[in-house]
Amino acid sequence: MIRFVHTADWQIGKPFGGYPDETRAELRAERFQAVRRIAALAQERVADFVVVAGDAFDGNTISDRDIQRTLDAMAAFSGPWVCLPGNHDPAVSVSVWSRLQRFEHRAKIVVADRPEPIELCDGRAVVLPAPLVRHREGADLTEWYDTAATPSNVIRVGLAHGAVANRLPAAAESGNPIADDRADRARLDYLALGDWHGFLEIAPRTVYCGTPEADRYPANEPGFVALVEIDAPGAAPRVEKLRTARFDWRAMVVDVHGDAASLDHALATIPSPGEALVDLTLRGTLSLRERIALDETLAGWQRRLFDLRVRDDDLLDEPDEEDLDRIDAAGFVRTAVDRLRAKAASREDPERAAAALALRMMFAEHARLGRREA
Repeated sequence: MIRFVHTADWQIGKPFGGYPDETRAELRAERFQAVRRIAALAQERVADFVVVAGDAFDGNTISDRDIQRTLDAMAAFSGPWVCLPGNHDPAVSVSVWSRLQRFEHRAKIVVADRPEPIELCDGRAVVLPAPLVRHREGADLTEWYDTAATPSNVIRVGLAHGAVANRLPAAAESGNPIADDRADRARLDYLALGDWHGFLEIAPRTVYCGTPEADRYPANEPGFVALVEIDAPGAAPRVEKLRTARFDWRAMVVDVHGDAASLDHALATIPSPGEALVDLTLRGTLSLRERIALDETLAGWQRRLFDLRVRDDDLLDEPDEEDLDRIDAAGFVRTAVDRLRAKAASREDPERAAAALALRMMFAEHARLGRREA
């Protein structure tokens, strides 16, 4: 039997643009911690080796410091790491892989930068890599597996980075194609894939492990590695999905029709708010007093969550008579309020958002003055 860990898409050096400096720094640092967790897991489960199916690095121009930190994290596993160049870190003449020889480290790294068999486990297993030498390939680089000769008693593991034909959304099939029956055609016992960031068994003996630490709001299942055991050539692999992620990235849609409390109930379902990044879409209509309550709820969750993004284009203020009575305006002030209310209710009015904000501010100010007088 052989046992190995299948991982991919570490994206070391990913910049996480668009986030505050402190958030970005912590997200970048967590990529190294994810590698450290993978190394510890491989050591604990007594893996024979680890395969990294491409995009270990976000680009070939990442800093020497990031490379060194990655190598230091990998050193916690005493076995070999078979690393495949992917589309972000292809095996060009000057790459991360060509720079590795400058560094001092204890990690046992095998750079799979040539399409030729790599023997492991004293010859009991062979890895057949399909390295990328440019960002995008039009040809299926795994074709050579079909004619790769190995002894009959050797377990064959394919290692590739790209899109399996007919099995992923169309947007994922823009380049680096892989035949969906490659494992059968090439007599593979397992095909370890990278590029798709979610865990997915896509065809017989053909698995995407996904990224070990999510880097976007997912519709798939990021945050895992695969622990694979194969008893003998031709035996079905046993694949165990193991969680490695720290951060919880969530895209949430919350309908708040007349009741701001529904937002609090929805966010309260997050088990570890301090490690959650939430992309929140709000829909519905609220009175001004409920909108003020909603803003206060959002401010509280902004402090509790690791990061919170709010989209509220489909959330409408709908002042009712109680709102307007609380403002207690008369004469020209009431006329202005009525005009703002009409503008805020019109989707065609270019000043709709400003009018809604003005009404909300007016309501909040009157509420504040009322509390002071009380």
